[in-house]
Amino acid sequence: MWKRVFLRTVGMGSVLIQYGCIAHCTLEFVGDFVVCTGPSMMPTIKSNDIVITEHISVGRRNIEVGDIVVARSPHNPTQHICKRVLGLEGDWIDNPPPHYSHRYIPKGYVWLEGDNKDNSTDSRSYGPVPYALLRSRVFFKVWPVHDIGSMSHNYGKERND
Repeated sequence: MWKRVFLRTVGMGSVLIQYGCIAHCTLEFVGDFVVCTGPSMMPTIKSNDIVITEHISVGRRNIEVGDIVVARSPHNPTQHICKRVLGLEGDWIDNPPPHYSHRYIPKGYVWLEGDNKDNSTDSRSYGPVPYALLRSRVFFKVWPVHDIGSMSHNYGKERND
């Protein structure tokens, strides 16, 4: 009797560990859900919107100008930021007033800006962001329900060459 209970418990524990490992690997290497907070990506993404991100594009370096990405903050590595890619390595970025600047993006870096230019701390403040800080690419919004759908990356698509 005790042997059977023990074997069932061990079997159940083994299944739970396997599912836990699968869930961890999926969330770490494939994609995950992200709750975005703050005004920097308005009106595209509002505070408390929920999006689905995927990690494969970042890992394969398939990020394009116009993609929305989640990255570690260059100022505080314990926080994540959600911004749009407006420049890739080798591009020149020209910022309009009041941030007059003509910046070159070096190899291994990207230029990130929020869609809400008046209320976003982004590359205009801290410069190009190392590609290694990118975590995932946003591709689908799931909340709120009336905004559900694919995240187009046409906004800001023009590259500054």
